[in-house]
Amino acid sequence: MPYTTEEGGRLNNFAREPQVYQAEPPSSKQKRNYVIFGVSGLILVAGLIFLTFSISNLS
Repeated sequence: MPYTTEEGGRLNNFAREPQVYQAEPPSSKQKRNYVIFGVSGLILVAGLIFLTFSISNLS
């Protein structure tokens, strides 16, 4: 573990730094999947909201 010694004899320990890398932009297939998941999520939420209002208006 890397460390340094200060003037008073105290040791400073440093955490190991993670490897840094450049992020790659999403491919066209990944972009298409993002759109599909987004639309599916919106349909699911809209359906749940519709179901909630339908059930609450039954009485």
